[in-house]
Amino acid sequence: MFQGTGSGVGKSIVAAAMCRLLSRRGVKVCPFKAQNMALNSFVTAEGKEMGRAQVFQAEACGLLPDARMNPVLLKPSTDARSQVILMGEACGHLNAMDYYDRSEEHWQVVREAYNSLSGEYDVIVIEGAGSPAEINLRRTDIVNMRMAHHACAPVVIVADIDRGGVFASLKGTFDLVEEKFRPLIKGFIINKFRGDMGLLEPGIEMFYRIVPVPVVAVLPWFHDIHVDEEDGVHVGKIESRGLSVKDAVRVCVARLPRISNFTDFSPLGLERDVEMILSDDPRAILTSDIVILPGTKATSSDLGFLKRRGWARALPEFLKRGGLVVGICGGFQMLGRSITDSLGSDGPPGRYEGFGLLPLDTEMAGKKVLKQVEILASFPPLHKGPVSIKGYEIHMGRSVLEKEATGLLSVGSDKGPIIVFDGKAGILGTYIHGIFDNDLFRRSFLNFARIRRGLVPLPSRLDYRRYRLGQFDKLADWLEEHSRVTELLGLLNA
Repeated sequence: MFQGTGSGVGKSIVAAAMCRLLSRRGVKVCPFKAQNMALNSFVTAEGKEMGRAQVFQAEACGLLPDARMNPVLLKPSTDARSQVILMGEACGHLNAMDYYDRSEEHWQVVREAYNSLSGEYDVIVIEGAGSPAEINLRRTDIVNMRMAHHACAPVVIVADIDRGGVFASLKGTFDLVEEKFRPLIKGFIINKFRGDMGLLEPGIEMFYRIVPVPVVAVLPWFHDIHVDEEDGVHVGKIESRGLSVKDAVRVCVARLPRISNFTDFSPLGLERDVEMILSDDPRAILTSDIVILPGTKATSSDLGFLKRRGWARALPEFLKRGGLVVGICGGFQMLGRSITDSLGSDGPPGRYEGFGLLPLDTEMAGKKVLKQVEILASFPPLHKGPVSIKGYEIHMGRSVLEKEATGLLSVGSDKGPIIVFDGKAGILGTYIHGIFDNDLFRRSFLNFARIRRGLVPLPSRLDYRRYRLGQFDKLADWLEEHSRVTELLGLLNA
């Protein structure tokens, strides 16, 4: 089990690297995180919702995602309230106190999920949450030391040296873990190191005399491995990772307070002709070719945020200049004329005016749509023939397109559209998360933007699926090269 001195220290990435390392050695391995708090989620083939961090780790294992790998998911809707997902099913919204009052109920769900998986796999790589040193949460813990004890799992504590005070963080965490659980701690990992190992090694030796637990790895900071972030905390780091070209397509993603599923647009940043920024300032549109309104856990609230920032005026002007606007999920709903939330499913009950760029009206519903999608659709002038688009839907609202609307291409059913495209105006709205994971569609859309600017279209070179598999191998290499791997693997028999 990998726990951490705090959030963002790299637990998810180290766990994914361990998953890949073991899988490459022929071990039947799967990931597990008892409780996840994130707005970045995924829908399994069975229509269950789970955190994307465990989806990423499952991919590293060569597995299809399974809701048992993340039995409790919390999706913050306000600073003090979250939607609770148990075994892939939404169970309502709770404030923090009410959630913790139900910790024993959730602990039962966690134990059953873990026990079920443990009968199917040789090794389970478990990830903790936050820090086990949160003494105020000790009584209701279901994700850190209590989970390690139930699984009889050796614990490795991950710390972020880039933040400074790495030895104090490790010592403080060790001291604040309940004494009965300290024997479970078998190793430390120092992550995000950049510098001279000769200066660090004396500190490691001195620290072992203070806390007799070995440092089993010092993992260097990397810039050349593409990984999924667990939540929106680090979303500001997204940038183009491709080769810069003189005439790049500039993409601006709207930074929303409750942004969700931000991995939707990360494949764009891997294209060699794309420059990407994330901003809530509408002036950033002035130098952009594509604007993306991403998913959100609070559509009406984030819509109001963008309007206050001046996006309602900026978007129509941007379209007049030949720009392209993309709305995904909540962003798709914002592109319409209205969002009605009679039940308060998304926020305060009421009717909210959208940006009015599509003849679309959305009614928020109490039941969430959760399903994987695979369609064959044609969207001229994006491409000549039909293309395959795979992804998943995860939303509360149902949208209705005006029947008399002309000049629009839409795909959907009697329950409403899942893609609406206005090629003349330059607007694409969709409920499909992962739409840009599809290589042909992504390249066609970027070339459409290039043509509108008078640039030459470029051939597709990025096989996103193959690229991701290569990144998992690079992660495993990173862990293996910079750890005492024999000792680390030996913990499995501890």
